[in-house]
Amino acid sequence: MAPEEERRLAADLFNRAWTLMELPARTPEQDDELLDTAYASAYHWSQVGTEANRARSQWQLSRVYVVLGRPEPALHHARRCLAWCEANPEALEDWDLAYAFEALSRAQSLAGDAEDARRHADRARELAAGVAGAKDREHLDDDLATLPG
Repeated sequence: MAPEEERRLAADLFNRAWTLMELPARTPEQDDELLDTAYASAYHWSQVGTEANRARSQWQLSRVYVVLGRPEPALHHARRCLAWCEANPEALEDWDLAYAFEALSRAQSLAGDAEDARRHADRARELAAGVAGAKDREHLDDDLATLPG
């Protein structure tokens, strides 16, 4: 597969995972498809993507596990997202690090650690103040509004 085709496939899979996450109700088979799709996207981004794509893949995997109510893998992928962001700040947009903390907040909340969830939400909100693009900031603020604290 040519790199541009693999990038397109990775993006299509990422978007398919979002479509599945947003369903009001999913069957067990759709939950399986959601996981498979998110992991397939992450795999393809690992082959042809940027460091930002890799971080965002980990972020999406964390969100998928939050949606599925599975705290341990949600925390694992949120921590991986943060590690990618911290290791590659030059490769990121100004909103990526805020989303890493957003993922940690959601995962910690699901795991029952309200204090850490609030701490990570507060850090995400601090970082959101530095997001320059109005649309990016609005999207981030909408997501952060659903966090604890």
